[in-house]
Amino acid sequence: MKFQALQLIPPLLRAVNECGYETPSPIQEQTIPLVLAGDDVLGCAQTGTGKTAAFALPILQRLSAQKQTGRIRALILTPTRELAIQNYDSFCQYGKYTPLRAGVIFGGVNQASQVEMLRAGVDILVATPGRLNDLIGQGFVHLDGLSVFVLDEADRMLDMGFIHDVKRVLQHLPVRRQTLLFSATMPAEIETLADSILKNPKTVKVDPVTSTVDAIDQCLYFVDKGNKKNLLSELLQKEDVRSALVFTRTKHGADKVVKELGRSGVEAMAIHGNKSQNARQRALEAFKSGEIRVLVATDIAARGIDISELSHVFNYDLPNEPETYIHRIGRTGRAGRGGVAVSFCCIDEMDCLKDIEKLTGLKIPVRESQWPMVILEKTEKAPQQGRSAPRMPRETKAASARPSGGKHTGLSAAEAAVSRGSTGKRSGAGQAAAGQAASGQAAAGQAAAGQKAAAGQTGARRRRSRGGRRHTSAGLPRRESEN
Repeated sequence: MKFQALQLIPPLLRAVNECGYETPSPIQEQTIPLVLAGDDVLGCAQTGTGKTAAFALPILQRLSAQKQTGRIRALILTPTRELAIQNYDSFCQYGKYTPLRAGVIFGGVNQASQVEMLRAGVDILVATPGRLNDLIGQGFVHLDGLSVFVLDEADRMLDMGFIHDVKRVLQHLPVRRQTLLFSATMPAEIETLADSILKNPKTVKVDPVTSTVDAIDQCLYFVDKGNKKNLLSELLQKEDVRSALVFTRTKHGADKVVKELGRSGVEAMAIHGNKSQNARQRALEAFKSGEIRVLVATDIAARGIDISELSHVFNYDLPNEPETYIHRIGRTGRAGRGGVAVSFCCIDEMDCLKDIEKLTGLKIPVRESQWPMVILEKTEKAPQQGRSAPRMPRETKAASARPSGGKHTGLSAAEAAVSRGSTGKRSGAGQAAAGQAASGQAAAGQAAAGQKAAAGQTGARRRRSRGGRRHTSAGLPRRESEN
């Protein structure tokens, strides 16, 4: 099917042709006719399938057929600033041959220019929830003339805790409207939200969450946490890595990876929520222009990254949610292009790996490196504050250590060693260490008994020297037990 078969108006077809689009993607083919017909839509498609055009093109066409009122007629709500800018750019690109005006508002920057834009009037507004509610409260945004509402990346909106902000926005929307909800994943919470805001929606599901992009070459390295930086640096310096997006679990972790890569001669920049808007935009522009070829990001910040020819994705830390893995690797291999997704896994991430492979139904191929996983004991959680755990002698701790019993067959020699260690048998060295520890404890007990006896004799001599006077501890502070 060609875009002409979707009954799009000539100005939109001209813009689409200039973008190099010839054949609509599955979600575009299914969604565009529904939106043009005025239906509410619940869309589920993984990243890189073209869902932005799936709602932007029909919205532009419907608004072009309506009389301009000078009021906001379409609102697209997104969770991050980057995604808001990306959607705004798409509307400008697709609608440049129409008289429609689009605008974007988000937090982290001065609102003056955004207020000026709103006063000039826009037909389509792309916004993040926080700044939108702020400007609504100040009287700069009025949504009573709205005809189309789009909630984009709904799953991430919930993950980021914006559900209450979304509900506040909903209170300002007219009852009669067309509503479109798009999400990369479709957990139960999203379905509940959809039921509350959609009316008789048409459901479009393309590339279910349990499937991954076929064009992506996935591989896995078992590596200790401390050696991940060495492995990443080595892999990034290979010639086939033209551009790489590296995912970390935390903001601090992203900054740390950038510093470690810098020490090894690999230039990289980080993008996450603690960075200013200007810093995030500079990093994105540097990455898109090729000034740098490595960008380190957290999952939330990466939702706004749209790189058409990203060659590699690196999962420096495996995500806690298996659906996030699919979303991450979907950043490469877009529009049917090839791509590579490389994942690192340490002993503490074995459960995450099992969840990912269970969801996808795929055993990720394992590759070996010069830094194999040798630490087979999961990291013990630190004791809660105020409840310091008693210290154990070093020998006792070594002897009492046990390999974890998590099974994950067919992955690596190190992993097999973990499974074999679950029998609980001690090695000869462990028994010797235990014997030494026991001897040490016995010696410590004898020494303590000797000190106690000596202290008793000294106390008796003191009482005799005082002429038998009775000594009482009444009124003295009682010593706290050390147990």
